[in-house]
Amino acid sequence: MSSSSESETTSSSASKPERKHDSRALREWAFETGDKKSSLRVYRSLRAILRRTLLPYLKVVSQNTEVLDLPGPTILAPVHRSNLDSVVLACLCERRIRALGKESLFTVPVLRYFCAALGAIPVRRGEADREALAAAKLLLDRGESMIVFPEGGRQAGHEVQELFDGAAWLAARTGASVVPIGISGTGEAMPEGSKGLRRSGIGIVVGDPIDPPVGPDGKRASRDQLREFTLDLRQEIQTVQDHARDLRPS
Repeated sequence: MSSSSESETTSSSASKPERKHDSRALREWAFETGDKKSSLRVYRSLRAILRRTLLPYLKVVSQNTEVLDLPGPTILAPVHRSNLDSVVLACLCERRIRALGKESLFTVPVLRYFCAALGAIPVRRGEADREALAAAKLLLDRGESMIVFPEGGRQAGHEVQELFDGAAWLAARTGASVVPIGISGTGEAMPEGSKGLRRSGIGIVVGDPIDPPVGPDGKRASRDQLREFTLDLRQEIQTVQDHARDLRPS
């Protein structure tokens, strides 16, 4: 009995590094696939279709969207009320937006390809934060633009919830600008658990870019500076969220 238990324990612990290795290989594959010209053509083709169909259907109205196409590493920091948030933002950008996606989305071969072609990088749900941050940092070090939802998961209501400091940490480590974004109406257009779209107006307001936090004499920002940056970012997001609600068509 104990021999069997020891065997199971050994098998279980041996599988952990194997899973980690598989996850690392999948991320490397996603980077390579996403970098192909054919993947960029897929992204642009789908974006063109959604611009002609989804945006008019949802009655999307936006302001200051030219900021979304700043050159260099950029962190787009919107509120998160629906799975539509990243889709609608991608339609408003000329640059391709990158994002982290659940590894489970990459289990089906066809879906795996489309996720990578559309710019997603797989991370395991429940994975240590440092591994997700490492993948995000790599994207920004490459000069890419990516979405980071500072509130974490999807939230409800108009008020911006307390933010995690991931955006501040990434900005400090990569020199990326942070762009606060307010989005009003996606939660009504596609609520959590919904299988369809409701035709509800959506307002999007993009704020001015915020420089990354820097410590004294150009040194690395301290924890206190990251916290202060995160508090300021929350206020900036709330401001553009208020404007987005006012802009949203009825």
